[in-house]
Amino acid sequence: MLVAACLAGDRSAFDELVDRYQGPLFNAAYRITGSVDDAMDATQTAFVKAFEKLRTFDPRYRFFSWIYRIVVNQSLNIVDRRRDESALEPELAAHGGSPEIAADDHDRARMLERALLELSPEHRAVVVLKHLDGFSYQEIGDMLGVPEKTVKSRLFDARKRLRRILEKRGVTP
Repeated sequence: MLVAACLAGDRSAFDELVDRYQGPLFNAAYRITGSVDDAMDATQTAFVKAFEKLRTFDPRYRFFSWIYRIVVNQSLNIVDRRRDESALEPELAAHGGSPEIAADDHDRARMLERALLELSPEHRAVVVLKHLDGFSYQEIGDMLGVPEKTVKSRLFDARKRLRRILEKRGVTP
């Protein structure tokens, strides 16, 4: 309904789409790019592209899947352009439990994030989409524009590579 309202000229409907999907799209972009600034750029660009191409949206599909694919592709483009990857910025989220548990959780999360940055952009994307965002193989294939078998193959290779990276750092999965 919001997409139809946008197409009818209701700008507030697009504002509502932005409010609804900005957080999840930013999170996906951040996990792929490893940078707050790059994630903000990817998210903003995805919304601009979605607005410009809204007439091409097929209402038989979910809007979220469509725009999610745009942000993933934009994030991968940014990573390709900026091969000089830097370390992820520290998580600002508060942890529950004891300070020791919070520190351990934070350390493990940082190690995983750094290990993800060592994967190729294609491998990183499938890991993020499957394990961090919970999409199905079919949904990931649709978002990335590749067959489901390719998603499974990339995910298998990515898991092996991620395991080797973590083991080299003394982390046992």
